[in-house]
Amino acid sequence: MEMKKRINLELRDRAPEEVTELVLDNCFCVNGEIEGLNDTFKKLEFLSMANVELSSLARLPSLNKLRKLELSDNIISGGLEVLAEKCPNLTYLNLSGNKIKDLSTVEALQNLKNLKSLDLFNCEITNLEDYRESIFELLQQITYLDGFDQEDNEAPDSEEEDDEDGDEDDEEEEEDEAGPPEGYEEEEEEEDEDEDEDEDEAGSELGEGEEEVGLSYLMKEEIQDEEDDDDYVEEGEEEEEEEEEGLRGEKRKRDAEDDGEEEDD
Repeated sequence: MEMKKRINLELRDRAPEEVTELVLDNCFCVNGEIEGLNDTFKKLEFLSMANVELSSLARLPSLNKLRKLELSDNIISGGLEVLAEKCPNLTYLNLSGNKIKDLSTVEALQNLKNLKSLDLFNCEITNLEDYRESIFELLQQITYLDGFDQEDNEAPDSEEEDDEDGDEDDEEEEEDEAGPPEGYEEEEEEEDEDEDEDEDEAGSELGEGEEEVGLSYLMKEEIQDEEDDDDYVEEGEEEEEEEEEGLRGEKRKRDAEDDGEEEDD
């Protein structure tokens, strides 16, 4: 499919000025030039034209908001100065798999002041002696070359960075929505402290009341025990008196019987 038709297909009834991402990989460039892409794509931030047989960037429109440009697996050999003129805010540029052979071709990228990551993998220039050192010296604004920095630390995945930024934004929004107003936490802590003090005072009063009730109960029990002891003593005395009266009665009876026997004699 030709690039122009592919662009119309990717628009999907949207106006060009509404599009922020455009992927045109594996389509066909007539005469190796860009077709169907114009200045109306004002909000375009990501453009991918990988493996489209592109040989020239001369017809690249002005895309001031473009941040990432994928041009891998094409037949570009020069003309990179157009990028600084048309896409001055590029931060990521992928030229891997193209026909770039020498440092002079890459020198044109010095004017891309915001460029942080450059890929030249599978280009002939990578066969040069001290290739990495030379590129970092030539393009001092870049941080990553072919996915690694000067200390061979791998570049973070762009999708992961976007996800992390999105998660952080979501967390901040949730905290803003759910967070209490300023000073609310301090007031709440003061109220909790007052409630704790009231509970402590109520507990101490309750403890004193319980002690008083406990003492009263013990005193009542002691009094009751004494009364029970007195009742027991009185009952014991009555029984002793009854026994004594019974003994006296039996004695009188025996005395009477003895008197009768004496009279008979």
